[in-house]
Amino acid sequence: MLAVEQLRSWGLPLVAPGQIIAELAANAVTHGRVPGRDFRLALTVTPDTLLIEVSDARGDRIPEIRDSGRGLLLVEALADRWGVREGPVPCKVVWAELSLATASRGAAIRGA
Repeated sequence: MLAVEQLRSWGLPLVAPGQIIAELAANAVTHGRVPGRDFRLALTVTPDTLLIEVSDARGDRIPEIRDSGRGLLLVEALADRWGVREGPVPCKVVWAELSLATASRGAAIRGA
């Protein structure tokens, strides 16, 4: 996955962000698809946080955690925060934040 290679080139954690990206991208393809339009992935890194944003053209379909799907449950479990905001009409953006300080500490603990 190109996004995971980008994370690797930045020296960032791969597992949790990769799973979040995969889930949000799958949701955009499955639930946010409009013929002729794609979804958009944006990764933003600040000193302490990785922000993952996936936008699609279905602003009328706001994702919710449901019993029938586990994708957002996984996102909720892996991300420090996540949510949905309106994008330029007709789009929406589903975002997730991961603390890089926590992720690095967790990797150090697992590696010990």
